[in-house]
Amino acid sequence: MEIVMQGVIHGQTVELERSPGLDDGSVVQVVLNVERPSPAARSGGAGPPATAAGMMANYTEDDDAVLEEIHRDRGRDTRREIEP
Repeated sequence: MEIVMQGVIHGQTVELERSPGLDDGSVVQVVLNVERPSPAARSGGAGPPATAAGMMANYTEDDDAVLEEIHRDRGRDTRREIEP
């Protein structure tokens, strides 16, 4: 028999939306299909949304200096000549 319903996990316990109609202590197999919330739901309305612009909300001028240093380091020639 297959019964499909939704529930909420609390630690190792799954609280089902309604009674499955099985006897207490019945052995069952559980398959979890996790519903992924939308970015707006993940942020919960608090703080910036989970978007590229939202992730840049805490961007500071110091970040420019760090990114510029990384860019310079990537442009440096780090190869050495091999001696014969």
